[in-house]
This record gives sequence, structure tokens and C-alpha cells, in this order.
Amino acid sequence: MELKLQLQPEQGEPLEFDATQLQPFVQQLQLAGKLYLYFLDLELHEALPTERWISHDLQLKTNTSDWQNWRQWADDLVYPGRDLPGFIIKPKVHSVLHGSCRKPHFGSGDGLVRADQQLLETSPAEWPSFLMLSGDQVYTDDVAAPTLYAIHQLIVKLDFADETLPCATLSSAHQLHSETPFYYQREKLLPGTDAGFAVLKQLFQGAKKPVFTTDSAHNHLISLAEMFSMYLLVWSPAPWQGLDLQMPEALLNSFSPERQKRSINYSKNLEQFRAGLGQVRRLMAHLPVAMMFDDHDVTDDWNLTAEWEKTAYEHPFSRRIIGNALMGYLLFQGWGNAPEKVQKLIPVCQQALNQPGTPSHDECINSLLKFSEWHYSWPTQPPLLVLDTRTQRWRSETSLGKPSGLMDWESITELQQQLLGHQAVLLVSPAPVFGVKLIETIQRIFTSFGKPLMVDAENWMTHPGSAYALLNLFRHPKTPRNFVILSGDVHYSFVFQVALRHKQQSPAIWQITSSGLKNEFPHRLLAILDTANRWLYASRSPLNWFTKRRRMKITHHKPIGETKGRRLVNSAGIGLLELTSEGVPCKIQQLCADGETVSFELEKGDDEMALDLSL
Repeated sequence: MELKLQLQPEQGEPLEFDATQLQPFVQQLQLAGKLYLYFLDLELHEALPTERWISHDLQLKTNTSDWQNWRQWADDLVYPGRDLPGFIIKPKVHSVLHGSCRKPHFGSGDGLVRADQQLLETSPAEWPSFLMLSGDQVYTDDVAAPTLYAIHQLIVKLDFADETLPCATLSSAHQLHSETPFYYQREKLLPGTDAGFAVLKQLFQGAKKPVFTTDSAHNHLISLAEMFSMYLLVWSPAPWQGLDLQMPEALLNSFSPERQKRSINYSKNLEQFRAGLGQVRRLMAHLPVAMMFDDHDVTDDWNLTAEWEKTAYEHPFSRRIIGNALMGYLLFQGWGNAPEKVQKLIPVCQQALNQPGTPSHDECINSLLKFSEWHYSWPTQPPLLVLDTRTQRWRSETSLGKPSGLMDWESITELQQQLLGHQAVLLVSPAPVFGVKLIETIQRIFTSFGKPLMVDAENWMTHPGSAYALLNLFRHPKTPRNFVILSGDVHYSFVFQVALRHKQQSPAIWQITSSGLKNEFPHRLLAILDTANRWLYASRSPLNWFTKRRRMKITHHKPIGETKGRRLVNSAGIGLLELTSEGVPCKIQQLCADGETVSFELEKGDDEMALDLSL
């Protein structure tokens, strides 16, 4: 296939690149017999203008077709009144869209569809500078049966090569895709050895977890073909063409009555999800998009403890599953964040794709697992710093079963160097740095009993060394005056403001969490936890003296119009943050997928006294 591109700045000369001119900047990867991936990293002699509309027209030509533009392959890609899609480069960040946790079969609207509606209703001059997706863009470990059925149809349609599966009951991925799909039974594929049982228990745990519940992972994706097909189905309506979401009656009858009912409901949810994908594709064609992985992009509880890592990585089959998911992240998300950092991984990926299931595939996975540059920064004003809180863990020195710190000493030290010289910064941590105290206390209690996996004990305060290093970073004399921390992960949204006590000119720290794009916390349970947190950890509560906060003053900013005193918003949607010229939040909203808009009060809030004498 050949590509040509035209960039047309408003009130400027067009930039045209024919197929020959583009060829040095294009990389082609063949993912399957009928699936190719193209990376375009274009070097320009002069920078494109900022704060000005720039249309783009990417045209394609194959051996069997003439040149085709967006009208042929995506006829709903442009906004009304425009002839071409386009973008505006806005290095001075005045607003950001951000969110996480997008589960296709969840029974809610899609926050990315609401984001597209936001762009539709505003002029390009008012559009956000970028869209930040901070984790769980896909769920490889929580897949509805109708989604898996669609994935297997797409695998056949695109002619994926077979993949040998190491140390598994089924040696062939083709067997897994067609002959024996193992719907709701994928944990049975793992061997019955002690190591295999440990992997089974941790990677595919099906029992409900106390306090925080999660769907079972019995349909966990395994092969490269399954991982890649999932990505195609969550970003674009095109791969859905010709696929059937209605599972055959014989297959449904093989499920339990409860799972039959659930699968029928999931099919309805997926129909709604599929209907909005044209808008999602349009949104992503008009805004710069930054992404970062979290656990569900790979597997639940990914690298939660050193014991988890030892168990998962020492078994060839679980190592392959994790590696395949990480390759999917690199090719469909990670490359676009910072091509110069991950470019060296692309050739080894192509070798694996040429011979899936061979030693080349395993060597590629080894390279991905050793890679330590998933974090990145963008030179915006204020700068965007995106943290990798999954692969640079600070492992517990007292017990392999205790939660690891979200970043190790070296990565936090590197972060500190990046912060020097800036007055403000946008910091992206997939998990909130400052979370809901009651929930963190519950996690700490379960951790003390040796059960961190039961409550997803993944917050910054679970590991004393990591927490101490991070919080000292805020106390550094040359630290930025304004921190805005964007997070997701927890399936509810909130706004905290943090000030350090006993420190002159404390930095202004804002913790802004938006989650999920298409997921929610159990409503009744969250209402109970929200109410209990406000009663137990009010500013004068003695419990504050025993919690893992350093000497800080934390202010909870409540949603405007909230009459029951709640501080947590439990509604699928996407966050919208507006900043002053100094990088200070001036408007914080949750744009809910159901059309409602929730704004947070910024002028006042409820204080939570937080002292920690043990750190």
C-alpha cells in the first residue's frame, strides 16, 4: 500500500508529501495475512503553526484500488461544516480531557462519545490541548463472551498466523480460536503443577473479592491474535463490519443459566458500544492523544507484589500472555506517545510477528519485559509528565507478598530531575497519589493479613519507601509551585487539594481523578464508603493520627449541587480540566456519558487533617 499526505494550515501554504517523499518516514508491520499497521513519523523542516487550524488529508492506494481519502474509508470522520479532518497545536495548555477504564461490555454510555460531543458543540479554538487516557484502555482480562466471539470471527477474517502456546493444554492458538475456544473456562488451560496453580490463582482468580468486587477473568485473552483483535474492536467501527454479536444458540446453551442471561445483556451493551465507535474515531482524528497502561491493559494485579512477579514470569505460559498484551500496548498505544523512545523495539516485534510462537517471539517478549522507558513527557506549557507505575516497582524488602511501591527510587529520582526549573507541571499517575483514606485503610488492613490481592492494594501509600520518596519530592525547595495530578483507575471521580504543613510556600497540589470512561463502582457500596469516610476522617477525627499521610492538609472539593454531602462522583464519563496561565485549575468537570455535567467547587471545600508520624 502507498500513502500520500497533505497538511493545510489555515491562512498558510499547503504541505504536500507524495508516496516517494513519505516513504522514508513510514514503517509497515504485517500483523496478519490481511492486517497491516503503518507508523508515520514525519520530520518537517519548519514547525507547523500553533493556535491555528491545520487540516490533514491522508490518502491510501493499494494494488487493487486508486487513491482513496477519508470519504472512502471513513465517511463519518469529519465534523459538520468541514471538508477535511484537522487539528490545532496548542502548546500552552488551557484545557485537557482525561479519563481511564473503558470496558466495552459495561452497561453505561461511553465517555469518549461524550468527549466527541463536546468537540462538536464547541469551536476548534476552544478545544482541549490533548486527550489523556491514563490506563485500562482495553480489558484483556475481563472479556465478555460476545466480545470473545467477535474477536474469533475477526481473527479468521484477517487471517492471523498460528501461534504455538508454551506449556499449555492446547499447543496451538488456532485450536483456542476455533476448535476449543474455552469460553468461561480458560483457567483450565494452565498446567496443574504447583507453579501453574499459583499462576491460575493470581492471574485468573474467579472468586469475588471482599469489599471491592471484580468480574471473573475466565475469558482472559491469550494469543497475539486475540490481543490485536481486541484493540481493533475498541477503537474503530470498521472491524465490526460483517461480525455477528449474537452468539449461536448451541454455544449459549453450553453456559450456565446465569451466564446465558449475562451474555445476552452484554450483547446489547456491545451493540450500543459499537454504535458510538464512529464518534470515537472522529475524536481521535482531531485531538493529540496521550496514553499510558495500567493493569487491565495487561492483566489484573499486574506486578502488584514481588511474589506475583516471580510466579507469573517464571512460568512460560503466563509470561507469554503478559508479553503478548505488552506487545499489543506498544503497537496500538505506546508508539504514538514517544516514537523515539520505543523505536528500537519495533524490529524485534516484526521478527516475532513473522514467526509467532517461536524463539523469536520469546526474545521479543524478553525485550519488552526488560524495557524501562515506557514513561514519557511532552514539552507543553506546563509540561506533561506521564508516569509508568507498573514496571518500575519498588519491591518490598520485608516480604515478597507485600505490595510493591508504584515507582522505585531510581525512577522517582529521575522524575525529580525532570521537575526542576518548572513553575507548574501536569503529572499523570494512573493510580491516584492521594486517594480516599477509608479505602486505603481497608487495603492496608487486608495487606497486613497477607491478602493484598483481595483488595487491589495499589496506592502510593502502601509502600513506605515509595510514599516517603514521592512526598519528599513535593517538599523539595526547587519543586514546581503548582502540581496538577491526573489519575484514573478507581472507577469514581473526585478532586482533592493538598498543602504541606510546616513548610513555607507549600506547592499547590491538585489530585484530579476521572474514572471510568465506561465503568463504574458499585453504586450502593461507594455511597456507604463515601459517607463512612466523611464521618470517620473528618478534620477533628482522632483516626487521622493513625493514617499513612505525612504532614499535609487535604481539602475535599465536592460536586456543585450535591445535597447529601458526597465527595465522590460515580458516573461513567470523561474529565475536563481548565487551567489558568499559571497552570492552576480554574474549572474541573466530569462530563458524564449520560449527558449530565458535574462541576466541582474550587473556592471552598472540607478539610481533612492528615498527620503521619511514622514515615
